[in-house]
Amino acid sequence: MVFQHRITIRTAGRGFTDITGELARVLGESAARSGLCQVFLRHTSASLCLCENVDPDVRRDLEHWFARAVPDGDPGFVHGVEGPDDMPAHVRSILSGSELSVPFANGRLLLGTWQGVYLWEHRHAPHRRELVVTVLS
Repeated sequence: MVFQHRITIRTAGRGFTDITGELARVLGESAARSGLCQVFLRHTSASLCLCENVDPDVRRDLEHWFARAVPDGDPGFVHGVEGPDDMPAHVRSILSGSELSVPFANGRLLLGTWQGVYLWEHRHAPHRRELVVTVLS
């Protein structure tokens, strides 16, 4: 069985939005019991990640590392049509990825104790991001 659903997530700007609950909701709507939940983000300046979900310092540290690795306004970038965070956001999304898969059993995501699924916004301004969630059972 294949079940597919699109969800829209509003971000507050650069940072992490926990989407674990949204994925669990879609999985519940599918009525599937076991298989794979695949998530695809339809954007090039945000990404998806499986991350530690208890201590927010982990996400702050990731943001800090990316700020050093791919700084806004880097003079080496030519593309900057939408501002100094535009090209760095594209690089960050390529480095961190736009899709992921999580197995599930008994209708529940098989995440580890400390894992959560996050949409990682790389632009400073708030955005509406669309995800395609495909449940394969």
